[in-house]
Amino acid sequence: MKLLVINGPNLNFLGIRDKTIYGKQDYQYLVGLIQKKAKEDGDQAECFQSNHEGAIIDRIQESYFDGTEGIIINPGAYTHYSYAIRDALESITVPKIEVHISDIRSREEFRHISVTEPVCDMQIAGKGLEGYLMAMDQVKNLSKK
Repeated sequence: MKLLVINGPNLNFLGIRDKTIYGKQDYQYLVGLIQKKAKEDGDQAECFQSNHEGAIIDRIQESYFDGTEGIIINPGAYTHYSYAIRDALESITVPKIEVHISDIRSREEFRHISVTEPVCDMQIAGKGLEGYLMAMDQVKNLSKK
């Protein structure tokens, strides 16, 4: 299965940004974790990270044409207000899972709302980096339906 893992703003600062919330592992560790699981499962996983909304939208749109079979996305702060990313996700019909390292509903009130969740098949939040691996399994399960 060809998977696309999209990470939004500040995810490249894993291991630097508030370690009590996001952990001590850096972004390259996360990419390695995803690549290792993909290899073990016989899948392909491309990891894409951008701090720019338009670049994320462009990559989502490209996935329509490049054979992507499932999307895992952590939109970062865009989760809470990017209707443009929401609309791009809604246009893509492959299984989509939104992931958050922290439990967004137990944090500041503005983080409780996700405008992107309704156009994804499910959301996994508060499971740390393990949430990405859980999402990889879930995308495969959804694609079998």
